[in-house]
Amino acid sequence: MRNRLKKFFTARVWLTLLVCICFFFIGLTFFTDALTKPLQKITSSVIIPMQKGVNGIGLWLTEKSDLLVSVEKLQSENSDLRQEIEDLKAENLQIQKENVELNTLRELYKLDKTYSNYKKVGASVIGRSSDNWYSTFTIDKGSKDGIEVDMNVVAGNGLVGIVTTVSDNFSIVRAIIDDSSNVSSMLLNTSDICTVSGDLQLVDEGYIKLQHLDGDVKINDGDMIVTSNISEKYLEGILIGYAKDITLDSNNLTQSGYIVPAVDFKHINTVLVILDKKTATK
Repeated sequence: MRNRLKKFFTARVWLTLLVCICFFFIGLTFFTDALTKPLQKITSSVIIPMQKGVNGIGLWLTEKSDLLVSVEKLQSENSDLRQEIEDLKAENLQIQKENVELNTLRELYKLDKTYSNYKKVGASVIGRSSDNWYSTFTIDKGSKDGIEVDMNVVAGNGLVGIVTTVSDNFSIVRAIIDDSSNVSSMLLNTSDICTVSGDLQLVDEGYIKLQHLDGDVKINDGDMIVTSNISEKYLEGILIGYAKDITLDSNNLTQSGYIVPAVDFKHINTVLVILDKKTATK
């Protein structure tokens, strides 16, 4: 029996069996491909486009989400930048204000040193006349601070005016540019006497009037004009301004022209009131 089995399972038989098995698997593969190809085609034509669509929507949503995040970030940064700009503007405004105040204090300090032989008190302007110029204005110092009528007021580089009204806590100053103002003056370098008169129309051009200067006096543009020694109310030697376009009058006896004021009468914030009063000349 065993011999028969051995004969049956010879090498040829084994080879034939292996060949059959190979053909079986080849056929199975072919058969499987034949069944799955239609399904693959269906999948390719339906599922893949859907997958692409879903992927596209996902990508679009991702882009929109990223864009939204970017917009929100930019809005936040923009808001922060705007706040920084506002803070810088406020800081710059404060610096400019402090610079103006510092320059004013420097001018007053310089003026204080120029007239160091007089006692003075500082005052702030708290009101002014209705015109564009400080022809009359109110200061925050009064009789309680030692202020009296006819005290001289200076600012910037020279004479501003004179105190005309005094209350306990405030005073009113009439500036030399006012129409009613007349100041006995003189040339600094020669002491020749003249009169400086206010003119609110002329001051719009940056001048006040110089009159009654002797015709034979030599005077040039830029010569300094100061308060005279014969003034009844103004202390001697306070700078008023600078001569401009002085010409001989038609009477050939006197000269007249203009003065460029030493003070900016459009921008007066702080002044010095000289507490010493002029003793009237008799």
